[in-house]
Amino acid sequence: MANKEGHRRFGNVRKLPSGRFQIRYPGPDGRMRTGPDTYERKGDAERVLSLVEAQIIRGEWTDPDRGKIKLQDYADTWISQRPGLRPRTVDLYRWLLKKHIAPHLGGVRVGKLSTAMVRQWRAELLGNGVSTSVAAKAYRLLRAVLMTAAEDDHLIARNPCRIRGAGDEHAQERPVLTVAQVFELADRMGRRPVGNVRKLKDKAYRLRFQRHGEMRTHPEVFTSRADAERALWRMGVDGRADCTHDRRFRALVLLATFASLRWGEVSALRRMDIDLDAGTVRVRAAFVERSTGELVLGAPNPRPVGASSASLVASFRCCGST
Repeated sequence: MANKEGHRRFGNVRKLPSGRFQIRYPGPDGRMRTGPDTYERKGDAERVLSLVEAQIIRGEWTDPDRGKIKLQDYADTWISQRPGLRPRTVDLYRWLLKKHIAPHLGGVRVGKLSTAMVRQWRAELLGNGVSTSVAAKAYRLLRAVLMTAAEDDHLIARNPCRIRGAGDEHAQERPVLTVAQVFELADRMGRRPVGNVRKLKDKAYRLRFQRHGEMRTHPEVFTSRADAERALWRMGVDGRADCTHDRRFRALVLLATFASLRWGEVSALRRMDIDLDAGTVRVRAAFVERSTGELVLGAPNPRPVGASSASLVASFRCCGST
């Protein structure tokens, strides 16, 4: 259907007192919207109006009024409403937002964010000494927040986080103990030398230790309690002092190593989780340390399919004799 002479089929263009042109058009809900920008020429405004009409027809239009929310406010709400986040992840997200995202982009309206702004923000992070790993974490958080803004809330037409490789981390390989070193560590865990430290009148410290079941006095006098205690531990390591040995810690090290258990998982194990007859361990819970130092007991992180049962059985049989 052709437009009437002097009239548009969709929306209209008006001339402002300044001489510039502005568009107005009905949204999908029938409510009139005013374009956020003005244009020097009427033809430019008409082309933008045609693009808006095409976006509405294709279902790609986003309400510019909804995109006026500031990024920090939207990201705060996103973190609070994100389902299934573990406490430590929430702490990490809030720290990244406060430390690395909000100071640069927090005051920008979501609808005004562009790929160029995101690229400049990332370059400034790296230029100010932020590690590649932390910058990648911050970028992934920003990308996830804006993905929700684009796909779920329709605040923006598309996600401006489009920098190839910006979310990748290339952490150095961590050193790994050999099997022999693991057993050496397990044998040392839980050992405690038998002895005591006593303070003398002249602010010196005397060390007594047990050797072959007999208590003896160390010939040296120490100037601090810490020096005396370090000497006692050295004597326990090299066999000059008797030691007690809580062998539960040996089992803990072997189980954590050969079953690939995380520290939060192995430290949350209870007696009911261990089946001595079947030689299996069931991971039901895990401790998570918050940024405040608080320990929270919750469900363990999911593991890859098929990665738990065989390794748990084998590892427990390996150290079950302890």
